Amino acid sequence: MTKYYTRACNFYYGINAKLLIKKKLALPLCGDKNIAFDKVEIITRKKNKVLSKIIELKKIDNLNNSCRKKVKQDLKKIVLKRKNFLNNINFLKPSIMGILNLTPDSFSDGGKFNNQKKATKHIHEMIKSGANIIDVGGESTRPGSKTVLTNMEWKRIEKIVKTFKKKHKKTCLSIDTRKSEVMINAIKYRADLINDVSGFNYDSLSLSKLNNYNIAKVLHHMQGTPNTMQKNPKYKNVLLDIYDFFEKGIKKIDDKKIIIDPGIGFGKNLKHNLTLISKISLFHSLGFPILIGTSRKRFISQISGVNDSKERIGGTVASVLFLLSQGIQIFRVHNVNEIKQGILVFKKILSNFKN
Repeated sequence: MTKYYTRACNFYYGINAKLLIKKKLALPLCGDKNIAFDKVEIITRKKNKVLSKIIELKKIDNLNNSCRKKVKQDLKKIVLKRKNFLNNINFLKPSIMGILNLTPDSFSDGGKFNNQKKATKHIHEMIKSGANIIDVGGESTRPGSKTVLTNMEWKRIEKIVKTFKKKHKKTCLSIDTRKSEVMINAIKYRADLINDVSGFNYDSLSLSKLNNYNIAKVLHHMQGTPNTMQKNPKYKNVLLDIYDFFEKGIKKIDDKKIIIDPGIGFGKNLKHNLTLISKISLFHSLGFPILIGTSRKRFISQISGVNDSKERIGGTVASVLFLLSQGIQIFRVHNVNEIKQGILVFKKILSNFKN
């Protein structure tokens, strides 16, 4: 069986993008006229053989029938404006998801915010700095971490979740959990988003239970479990394997309020992570907003070597700004203020740049 994949590429920004769209020389990315593209990479997969070519949009009609049909279907999804189904989130603008780990053992901030006073203060600081989503988690999913009992996980986040919407009505509340019981408990207190790193595969009841609620979901990719995921992860083709995973996962979700996350560092080595980041625009052809978490991840230290640092802000900002240039909509980060600052400056430069 031959399968075709379409990746938007050769991007233009700001004034240039609007001008090319107006002249019908380029197309808007995800409905955003501030980012345009005039070429696509067509990837062909047949059994274990993968071929790729980059062509101009005007040459799509020269492709063979089956390939042309698939590319045109993909293009409709690539240019489509994403529906704003989250509380006070506009997918035409970059959103920041601030991380709140209420755990003793998360990889970079375990124990730092796991009491109510510290957690409440940190939420306030992240929102003030520009986070419009707060992702609350009570179980560490760092490499090698062990599973936490459901009642213990809920106990860790319960007080924060119960009071969150009373204090922060306009901020989107995301729950980082693999367990359906924790999901349902949080939904009762007006959680807006369920962020399950297992892609709803850990708890077999998750999706069937969530189908009873009008709740948005992050479809996240992870190979293995947190305890095993970094033990020699392997793929036939990491980019296309994860794309196929999303295609299957999307079909299982009824309401289609979906955000996709390829799971940087979750069952991937350095080469896998770099491939996903550099070719991230492939996933726009699925037709959903994309969330990426590169904050403080190990791949930054693997690249930077002696220039590694505790919070890895430089590497995080660099990856976020590249991903922003590829049309990514949501960034999951620890250092909200620094990321917000980077995005504001980068966007201003792009919007004023003209060839």
